[in-house]
Amino acid sequence: MSKYQEFAMILSKYLTDYLPIQKNLSRNTVLSYRNTFTLFLTFMDQNKSVSPEKMEFRLLTVQCIQEFLLWIENAKNCSISTRNQRLAAIHSFVRYVMFIRPDMLSECQQLLGINYKKGPQGIIHYLSEKQTKMLLAEPDTSKPNGLRDAAMLSLLYDSAVRVQEFIDLNKNDIHLSLGTGTLTVIGKGRKTRQVPIMDNTAKLVGNYIKTNIRLRNDKSEEALFISHTGNRFTRPGITHVLKKYCSLTFKADELGFPVTPHVMRHSKGMHMLHAGINIYYIKEFLGHSDLSTTERYYVRADTEMKRKALQKMQDDLIPGGTTDLPAWKKNSDLLAWLKSLG
Repeated sequence: MSKYQEFAMILSKYLTDYLPIQKNLSRNTVLSYRNTFTLFLTFMDQNKSVSPEKMEFRLLTVQCIQEFLLWIENAKNCSISTRNQRLAAIHSFVRYVMFIRPDMLSECQQLLGINYKKGPQGIIHYLSEKQTKMLLAEPDTSKPNGLRDAAMLSLLYDSAVRVQEFIDLNKNDIHLSLGTGTLTVIGKGRKTRQVPIMDNTAKLVGNYIKTNIRLRNDKSEEALFISHTGNRFTRPGITHVLKKYCSLTFKADELGFPVTPHVMRHSKGMHMLHAGINIYYIKEFLGHSDLSTTERYYVRADTEMKRKALQKMQDDLIPGGTTDLPAWKKNSDLLAWLKSLG
């Protein structure tokens, strides 16, 4: 086997066997990793004059990977977050190579030493409780598509699932018993979790299923939400539905940010936090593997809760609250105030 064939073979096994079968990663995760190496091979071809069939392990150096990461940021306009995701995929592949080629341990260790890039903490956008109520009430449930859209938006918010988790939902994943309604969700890492569904959402989804001819059959693997083409909804399709009703609910630029499926997820997470629900339960509800993720997204980002807490503390501890200013504040001339004390 030539050195070129070896790289191609190991990369192929990593993508077709190790990730989907041995690691049991989702199709989307495998596709994301595959896209990383598609980009990398494109970079090598365009910038190093190394065609894909001529790629070999000797060329997989720290300098090469660092140049690739810089290239996707500058030439491909990737965010720091995406840049770090690409590096995570490369690190994963390198760890796999260490077991296949133990003679390359030293080189692999160097590649694993490439650090992730720190970036600014992004602002978490979410709708207020009032805004969410207005948006969910917008679809006309007297019409088939309006009922479907109402059920879709309500379930998207109520379950706070990720958009791909929502797309993958089948009819048999939702159990509509009032008071005990649940949604079975397959999340990241193929982990399954049960998400409680509120009664109003259960009623909407139940009515939608009853009025949809395709969903009235016994095919439990039927997609729960079906587009006008008769197929499972896609990410752009769900985003389009959200955009449609947001344009009807809110004035142009009223929100200051686009409402995406992830904004609906953030909204539910923030509303749970505002309601005083334990952060550990929110973590489980959202399917976060690490509590620090929940804290970073919600607790640290919730400036409104911080403001209210600080306001309450001030009102409780400082006599007169915020209306009675200290005497020296009433007199802008500090020197005159000091003299008045004598």
